[in-house]
Amino acid sequence: MTTLPRPLTELSADEARRIALRAQGFLGAPDRRAGVRGVLRHLGAVQLDTISVLARSHELVPYARLGAVGRRTVEEAYWTQGSGRPHAFEYWSHAACILPVEEWPHFAFRRRAYRARPHWNHELPEGTYDQVIKQLRTEGPLTATELGGAKRTSEWWDWSGTKVAVERALMYGEVVCVERRGWKRVYDLAERAIPADLLHDELDDSECLRRLVRLAGQSLGVGTRADIADYHRLKGEQVDAVIADSGLVPVTVAGWSKPAWADPAALAAPPRGRHRTTLLSPFDSLIWERARTERIFGFTHRLEAYVPRPKRVYGYFAMPVLAGGRLVGRVDPAREGRTLVAKQVTLDGRTAVPAVAQALVEAAGWVDCTDVRVERVDAPELREALTGELARLLA
Repeated sequence: MTTLPRPLTELSADEARRIALRAQGFLGAPDRRAGVRGVLRHLGAVQLDTISVLARSHELVPYARLGAVGRRTVEEAYWTQGSGRPHAFEYWSHAACILPVEEWPHFAFRRRAYRARPHWNHELPEGTYDQVIKQLRTEGPLTATELGGAKRTSEWWDWSGTKVAVERALMYGEVVCVERRGWKRVYDLAERAIPADLLHDELDDSECLRRLVRLAGQSLGVGTRADIADYHRLKGEQVDAVIADSGLVPVTVAGWSKPAWADPAALAAPPRGRHRTTLLSPFDSLIWERARTERIFGFTHRLEAYVPRPKRVYGYFAMPVLAGGRLVGRVDPAREGRTLVAKQVTLDGRTAVPAVAQALVEAAGWVDCTDVRVERVDAPELREALTGELARLLA
């Protein structure tokens, strides 16, 4: 059993919550000069997902922190190569994520693990892998369709041999996803896409893990072993092996039943500044770990997109509303023409009404909607107050 170091700092639950908000970019003035790329570097990972309601999750993440940054600006910031160097690559972290290109060397441990033990059972026809590499080398960046087809049938899971090959090459690090085009991955050879000074697997597993544990701690501000492990989907024992040398410091947090670690820079000065009011993607790194979200905010968050409709409680893509450093409600959104439709709204009491209305109006403007329509409010007695506040803000 691992002997834990003696905690150096004691935090109240409120202090831990504010440290987490600042670490995630929701407390204090946003770094607008650094923009979307700054958000990516600050968070260390931005999760991708196929669902698009207001926008895709990787667009919603910078919007939540920076405000109404243009959606095309977001895509260009992630993928466009400036000064001959790419800014990001896609790889498996918390899930499929956009990652700062500087972190390529630190995922060597995962590439090695994938090479040693492929983790799926898709059949790989003989010669297909070499053919895919040869085609990319000859023709440049291509989608799976351009390489010869992504699927054998219409079933989503029934990959073609070409798709199996290129996805294995991506996991092994020989191929990189350099952008998404119409949501399709665009693949290129790592030797072309990754800067030469970063294109190596020289770091041993311990050095990779130390870096990712430290980055997770910085991005979380403060977190338990499970929080830190979940950020880049490490194993608990991998965290245990390196956390003492990661630069994070042990702390105790009132009300937390588990030991925690914090970024020493986050402890150096009390977190102060203006709180952001916004809708959050269910895949936002502030809330992507359910147990942590409940512990910090007292808020139970679950994506219901894959829950049968009759069993949904809050809606298909219910987006938590952040205001004043608290999660004060949920909105399940949709769009009809230039109207943002709040299909279902859940409010944490009357005091949440102005914040939810503000978040809805700002989101509507971001996606070029000129009106907001509310269909259902879980507390019917608050419906009139919400629609009245929306009318005032839209006037």
